[in-house]
Amino acid sequence: MSLFSPLTLPNGAVIPNRIAKAAMEENMADGHHLPSQALIDLYRAWAAGGAGLIITGNVMVDARAMTGPAGVVLENDHHLDRFKAWATAARSGGGQVWMQINHPGRQMPAALGQETLAPSAIALDLGAQSKVFPMPREMSAADIAEVERRFVTTAALAERAGFTGVEIHAAHGYLLSQFLSPLANHRQDRWGGSLENRARLLLDVVRGVRAAVTPSFAVAVKLNSADFQRGGFSPEDARAVVKMLNGLGVDLVELSGGSYEAPAMMGSSRDERTLGREAYFLEFAREIGKVAAMPLMVTGGIKRREVAQKVVESGVDMAGIATALAIEPDLPALWRQGKDVAPSLRPITWKNKPIASSAHMAAVRYQLVRLSQRRRTAPHISPVWALITAQLQARSSARQYRRWMAQRPATA
Repeated sequence: MSLFSPLTLPNGAVIPNRIAKAAMEENMADGHHLPSQALIDLYRAWAAGGAGLIITGNVMVDARAMTGPAGVVLENDHHLDRFKAWATAARSGGGQVWMQINHPGRQMPAALGQETLAPSAIALDLGAQSKVFPMPREMSAADIAEVERRFVTTAALAERAGFTGVEIHAAHGYLLSQFLSPLANHRQDRWGGSLENRARLLLDVVRGVRAAVTPSFAVAVKLNSADFQRGGFSPEDARAVVKMLNGLGVDLVELSGGSYEAPAMMGSSRDERTLGREAYFLEFAREIGKVAAMPLMVTGGIKRREVAQKVVESGVDMAGIATALAIEPDLPALWRQGKDVAPSLRPITWKNKPIASSAHMAAVRYQLVRLSQRRRTAPHISPVWALITAQLQARSSARQYRRWMAQRPATA
């Protein structure tokens, strides 16, 4: 199987090649938390680069629940024209474009000043950084029903805006992932206890979204292959959840891993000389592929054409690439031309994994801003400088967000 072979999804839609621009959290919304012109320009650059599938960064289903202070929110159709412009730019290269939809649960910064919800009242354990995130309130049945409704509403709006699919984020320790994890979910009702109960919200969201959109609109799920925490969501759990998703009209499952507490998705300390280290969720995908009725995508550390090609040759349908495409948006086109380009950032070998993960994300976002300005990227940027700059910007954006929330109508 070639990296540039098309992939036909279960719903009949065709992805023109096997390279996906995986989600990265841009935090580049405008002052009203709509897609900014900079964000639209960034996606036009990726569209020109030739990826068969482009998955957006987080789009929040609830303005009160943000993964970051400058995130995009899609709750209603009041400014759907901005989302239409975003979709048009992202589709200009001929690829599929999916909106990643998400709710942070307890992974919402305290600086945003909002009440934090979670399956159970269990705070994040980040050592000295734990105070960055507040103690969450355990969600009521009404809260859960509202979250489900919001995922469905945002998905339907994404289709109206011209996106070709959505990816429901149930990985990386966000809300749906928290329900799946026995470490974060200690509920004793129908959403807790057994894996079937812990998966209930995700499955209900999938069913609701599938029913609300047309058959040609893709519905994907991002799922942890593991939490990488003792007693957490395991590879066996992931395999079982994928079996539960079979038959629900899911067009693709993206496999990643980790959370804010155990940021395995960053891979900052891995030796990247081998396939197994660079595509570091591939072994999980091979096992899950034995039971999956839908195509699978692996995201995590891929930056070389040789590795991406071996991923699809191994039976995984899509190779998801994030950081490398933040550095070189034309990577798919360059690979198609036979050029061995392998973009990478300066390595971060800090022992504190949460801080190292934050520095990595800051360095990535620095590249995204430069791309949006049509400037050359700077992959050798100091991670310390990138982190300090990002923290200062986050404080400013958090103040702006709090002002925006204070001015919003209560029924918004």
